Amino acid sequence: MMAQTVDVKGQVVADDDVDGIHVLNNTSNTFTITNSRGEFSIPAKLNDTLTFSGVSYLLKKVVVDQDTINSKAMTVYLTEKINALDEVVVGKILTGDLSSDLLNSGVEREINFFDLGIPGYVGKPKTQNERRLYDADHGKYFYFYGLSAAVNVNKILNRLSGRTKKLEHRVYLETKDKCLSKARSNLSEILFKAHFLEKTHRNEFFYFCADDSQFDTLCTINDDFKMLEFLKEKLISFKSNLQLKSEK
Repeated sequence: MMAQTVDVKGQVVADDDVDGIHVLNNTSNTFTITNSRGEFSIPAKLNDTLTFSGVSYLLKKVVVDQDTINSKAMTVYLTEKINALDEVVVGKILTGDLSSDLLNSGVEREINFFDLGIPGYVGKPKTQNERRLYDADHGKYFYFYGLSAAVNVNKILNRLSGRTKKLEHRVYLETKDKCLSKARSNLSEILFKAHFLEKTHRNEFFYFCADDSQFDTLCTINDDFKMLEFLKEKLISFKSNLQLKSEK
């Protein structure tokens, strides 16, 4: 029973999107990702350590116990990684009079598709977080007596409350996670063939790279050659850190 390997079917539960969460069996070096419902399946045996990771969530490790082996099922709850928002500073004095306060807010009316006489958005479909951000930073325009232009009340309130900034951060993390997955998928084989790294450290290495501000720039450029050169440089630093840890 101690050595029995079973296919564990699991469910990742979180407050936000659970698609593409990385599930790594550190003991057997097997790897999978969750589907859009947070479901996954991975071979495991008693006392194996499973690591669950995603850019927008705190890293979580779970040790496979006997109950999991018997039921061949598990549920894992992830905690969202939320950075503290900057303090909201309102530079204008609010009087309580809605029309006066909106006029005093300094928010300018945006040009929309109706002004230009062209169809609305027809680009790439938005993700769930992108749609939430769009909804928070857009909305109905209201006309108030004495104002020369319409004012987007929804946009003002969400920005003052900090909700827009929080959603912008979520979209940023989601975009970063996609870039990280692409780099891992496209460049792992060529990188580790020329510069070997134990499989148990590879997941940690890619998150080590993602913490570098240069990684964001390279994601924007979308150049695999430059990304590979960056990963090679970071691998030298990562191995040095591993060496220092082993010597302590």
